[in-house]
Amino acid sequence: METLSASNDLFRAVREKFFGSYGKKDEVIVVRSPGRINLIGEHTDYNDGLVLPAAINRSINFVISRRKDSRCRLYASDIQDSCEFDVNAPEKSSKRWANYLIGVVDQLQKNGYALHGFDCLFGGDIPIGAGLSSSAAIEAGLAFALNEIFELGIERVQLAAMAQESEHQFVGVMCGIMDQFANLIAKEDSVFQLDCRSLDYRYIPFDMKNLSLVLCDTGIKHDLANSEYNLRRRQCESGVRKIASVGHPVSRLRDVSIDLLENCRHELEPVVYDRCRYVLEENDRVRSASKALEMKEYEKLGDLLYASHDGLRNKYSVSCNELDLLVDTASQIDGVLGARMMGAGFGGCTINLIEKDSLQDFRVGVKREYQRKTGKEPEFYECKLVSGADVVSR
Repeated sequence: METLSASNDLFRAVREKFFGSYGKKDEVIVVRSPGRINLIGEHTDYNDGLVLPAAINRSINFVISRRKDSRCRLYASDIQDSCEFDVNAPEKSSKRWANYLIGVVDQLQKNGYALHGFDCLFGGDIPIGAGLSSSAAIEAGLAFALNEIFELGIERVQLAAMAQESEHQFVGVMCGIMDQFANLIAKEDSVFQLDCRSLDYRYIPFDMKNLSLVLCDTGIKHDLANSEYNLRRRQCESGVRKIASVGHPVSRLRDVSIDLLENCRHELEPVVYDRCRYVLEENDRVRSASKALEMKEYEKLGDLLYASHDGLRNKYSVSCNELDLLVDTASQIDGVLGARMMGAGFGGCTINLIEKDSLQDFRVGVKREYQRKTGKEPEFYECKLVSGADVVSR
């Protein structure tokens, strides 16, 4: 089973690629920008809800240096593609990957921060489309790197907000703030409960001495995720508007209680009701999961993971056959305490809470059943919880 890690070898590799692409530079920094998991609380962040994420030790790594002119040169080493633009005139590119970075420069400019040109190479080991938020690692990682090299003095919470807005404006995905926040705020050996309305958060230690968090990758890329993600957001917002239109002072789904939703059920289309009901129940599951972690009630935590997947499958309709197969198979293996799909949906990974003594049984059982029913071999990644983005070397 592969351990999620960005080794010193990986950091050295991106640094050497940078020098090979741009030549030797006097001032170069290397930044580690981690991927993330979300233990529970899916599709709640853009509804001002609660989430329970953590950063993992798989990362996108940036090497960046100042230039004396206004040119910005980007090189995506994993796909061997480049893009250039003027720092004073950031515009959308025909290359989708580049917009995740150009949008960050655009946000910094719009927030009044003066930038010069820079050279940047990035690459890493976060699988694309697996639900580990490689996009936020790119956005927040560049924001963090530029903040460091230009000494802008921006607080991490503000960096997360600008990275989120860059995805809204330049990529067109109306994401919540969880992914960017987790990338920058996470703490080693902990998850944190984040209130996506107030941005208040608190760390919760996760004692994993006898437990493992294992991701199981379907190998299915969530091609529908961006369009369906935006649709789910619109459906939740339409539910709020309808409830407000019949005399209730609500502006976000966070303002709606389950009792109020039930009282207004006849006003809502059935699919909108289901979307809203799932989100309200998921917020409650985050609260319960936080308490279970604090009390080390891991079987209860596992039950909440299963309940979350059931809601994502049947009320929010963002699962797929492969994700359901992985969760259903895991639930039949002794020592698996809980499992659910993780991320936007329609592919990517499941997250599994497993007793360490059962890791091998889990891998063998899931691999056998998944291959038998799909003809594909799933990837397994055992997670370690790490701190947020930081400077590896200068």
